[in-house]
Amino acid sequence: MPKVSFKTIDSVDVSGKRVLVRVDLNVPMKNGQVTDATRIERAAPTLTELAAKGAKVIVLSHFGRPDGKRVPEMSLKPLVEPLSEALGKPVAFAEDCIGPLAEDAVRVLKPGDVLLLENLRFHKEEEQNDAAFIDKLSVLGDVYVNDAFSAAHRAHASTEGLANRLPAAAGRLAREVRRPNAFLGRRSVIGRSSTRVSNSPRKQIWTRDMPCLQEAKPNGKSP
Repeated sequence: MPKVSFKTIDSVDVSGKRVLVRVDLNVPMKNGQVTDATRIERAAPTLTELAAKGAKVIVLSHFGRPDGKRVPEMSLKPLVEPLSEALGKPVAFAEDCIGPLAEDAVRVLKPGDVLLLENLRFHKEEEQNDAAFIDKLSVLGDVYVNDAFSAAHRAHASTEGLANRLPAAAGRLAREVRRPNAFLGRRSVIGRSSTRVSNSPRKQIWTRDMPCLQEAKPNGKSP
């Protein structure tokens, strides 16, 4: 098997830098309470490590399918407490993922702080991989880390877009991915036969423990 070369957080200097971390916090909820925190717990090691290295950690995630509208029931705000518990430290929250509210929240961060931004999908431009939306996200960070294990196949602004706009690296969940360079944009070379990642919104992601992600079907829905 050819050796695959890709950047991880081991090879990126994050001290004092604003690090945008795409995770998947699309967790089950009932009556405003998280009923299964598995995805939060799986995201914690990367976030904890980055904070310990002095990064200003800015967490990006989607939740549900609000179709570009602000749906209160799909806010990420209820996740602040369980994320804080998983990290063992306070987590700040911004009421938007772009614009003045996000920019002001990022501006006051100190090294080691963690900030959770509001649901990316409150903006329809996220799923459209819109260039202007990518611009608004990218001004918030200096480095991009993709640890969104179950969303890495999507060509959205916070995945494919940011990976090709900022210096990019894979988070710790990439250890579980057999084709980890799909985290890092279309220029990466991946897989056993060094298959190149295409620009298609349907990228194949093969995992050891999540066979439901083995292939994203063109006419199907994925998580």
